[in-house]
This record gives sequence, structure tokens and C-alpha cells, in this order.
Amino acid sequence: MSTLSHAIAPALPEDATAAALVARVWRPDVGGPSVAAVRDGAVVDVTATFPTLRDLCEADDPAASLRAATGDPLGELDAILANTPRESRDPGRPWLLAPCDLQAIKACGVTFPISMLERVIEERARGDMAAAATIRTQVNRLVGSDLASLKPGSPQAMELKRVLIEQGAWSQYLEVGIGPDAEIFTKAQPMSAVGTGMDAGVHPISTWNNPEPEVVLAVASTGRIVGATLGNDVNLRDVEGRSALLLSKAKDNQGSTAIGPFLRFFDAGFTLDDVRRMVVTLTVEGEDNYRLEGSSSMARIARDPADLAGQLLNAHHAYPDGAVLFLGTMFAPVEDRDAPGKGFTHKTGDIVTIATPKLGRLVNRIRPTDQCERWTFGAAALMRNLATRGLLGG
Repeated sequence: MSTLSHAIAPALPEDATAAALVARVWRPDVGGPSVAAVRDGAVVDVTATFPTLRDLCEADDPAASLRAATGDPLGELDAILANTPRESRDPGRPWLLAPCDLQAIKACGVTFPISMLERVIEERARGDMAAAATIRTQVNRLVGSDLASLKPGSPQAMELKRVLIEQGAWSQYLEVGIGPDAEIFTKAQPMSAVGTGMDAGVHPISTWNNPEPEVVLAVASTGRIVGATLGNDVNLRDVEGRSALLLSKAKDNQGSTAIGPFLRFFDAGFTLDDVRRMVVTLTVEGEDNYRLEGSSSMARIARDPADLAGQLLNAHHAYPDGAVLFLGTMFAPVEDRDAPGKGFTHKTGDIVTIATPKLGRLVNRIRPTDQCERWTFGAAALMRNLATRGLLGG
């Protein structure tokens, strides 16, 4: 059994028996995905009631609707988890997918002060990892390393902007970090995210990259936040550092968006306030016996999750199928992995675990993008599959 197969269990939140958890599962017997409730360690197909996870998110009360839905049992969660890694997969049995389908996949940038400063460093280093340490010292001297109490768009933030412009130290990343408008970009295409137990992709042109452990919100088409899950916004620091116009090349690659393991809907026992208090932990374990640990505390985010969701979806921006929204991370590893001054970058085979008690554990293995499982099943294929199964009526 592979290291990845060992790592993906356990996946459930610590209070899983009280949680309204939904998964997406590939069913080989029907040649397509199913929306599935996770209940007491078992997985139940509820696609007859909710053909897509988007449909479930649009319900008036997704948690209650999920709990009320009946369907076909697909087996034990542990068995489906164990069958998810590609190299150990039995193609005749079900496996897990990312818990989103038709929703837009969006992400917020520089929502934490430390992440904002690292983006400034990337910009000034022009993608040169070796120059980053010196520039980091200079930037911290000019800007300061503790901006957590500075509210974006406030008079105090605008005064800091004025001073930095006078000193020639202004940056486009500081603009979205402390200015009134959040950075919200398209991370990937609907249906393209990988789930837990799958390979996550790093483009082989990159020599300076890192994981980004984040909380991901599920937002209905009305703008209502209905739940949350975990995500890895895999990032190519050298590519974006060369030019912010290369953001799509740095962010949207094969397997570079990991979401899961499950979507947890809000209810009386799990609310947006729980998200605001979360601490998201990260572990990277390499085949070279390297180990990195870090964490990201949502209490230190500069913009409230509700504000970010409001800037995503409003009178000026419509998403009829809703969206999943990465909230950003404060984690930017700077410790040297190999040679002094070279900082952190991924190596093929790294096992990345992102976890928080109320959302469970998202585990992926790093592979070059051209070695990841190729995405071939898009929205058109989903519609044809559901039609063949007689699930698109009404």
C-alpha cells in the first residue's frame, strides 16, 4: 500500500456524527459521479434527489435536506477512501472526488498580512528564490511585519499607503492587502478540482512553489454561505513573482486545485463563527524524510469571510450555479529545505496534509502536472451522464 493510501485515513471531522457531510463519489457502475451523504461511516447516494452538489447547495436548508434525503448505500467510507489513490484503485469500485461540481472555483489573495508581505517579496525578487531572504528583510523594515490590526480600506490603511508611495515602496499586493477591494480570482474551472487521496499538480517549470492551506466556503447563487471545506491553493511563487499577469499560469494547472475531503453544511452545531475561529494545520512529508509543519489561524485574517463572499457575489457579479471560495492563507514557508538561502519548494512525492477538527483532513501527493490524472470529465459529460441515468427530469 502506498504512503498516500496510508495517509488519507482518517478523513472525518472530530464531531462527524453531528455533522451534515456531503461527498462526491465516482460510481463505475453508472459511469459518472454521485452526490453522497456521509453518515456514521457509511456513504449513501442521494443523487436521485439532488443530481448535482450545486442543486443541494441551492436548497433552502442544505443540511436538513441532506439529512432527509434517502438513497442507495455505496459502501463504507473507509473502503471508498482506500480505493481513491490512483495507483491502488480498483476501477470497478467507487472512489472519492472533490465535493463540488458546477460551482465556479474562486480564490482570494493576500487576505493575511504575512501572505501579503510574501507576495510583495515575490514581486520584488522577480521569481528569484535566492534573492528573497534579503528582500524580506528590507520589506519588513519598510512595512513592518505585524499588520494584523490594520483594517483594509480604513483611514489608517490609506495613510500607510500614502507613506509607502512617498518612499517608493508601494506594491500591487499592498493595494489588495490593505485597500478597500479584495483580490478575488478564478482559481480553476468547474469540475476540475481534485479531492483527497489524489495527486496535486506542480508545473515542472517551477523551482519555487508551496502549498497554501485554506478554508473554502460554499456560496449559493443568492450569496448565502451554506458550508465550508478545506483546500490547497497550490502556488508557483517564481511564476507569479515574474509578473502578476502570469497569475493564471501560476495558479490554474492540472491538479493544482485540491478541495475536500467533504463539504460540511452550516446548521445549529456548525456556523460561520466556527470558520472564523478555525486553525488550519499543514504538514508536508517528503520522500527524503523532510518534514514541515505550519498553521493558519482564521482569527488573523484581515477581511471577514462574509465580506469576502459579499465581494465575490453581489449585484455586480452573478454566479447562477454558486461558487466555492478559497479564503486565503497566512502560511508562506520560508525555511530552507536544501541549500541555505534557497527557502522551501516542493519535491515530487511530497505528502501534503491540511486539517482542522471540524472539517477533517485533506491529503494529497505532489506530482508534476503532466503526471497527474488528466481531467477529462467536464460539465458536458456530467449532463450527458445524468440524462442517461434519467436524473435530469423536472
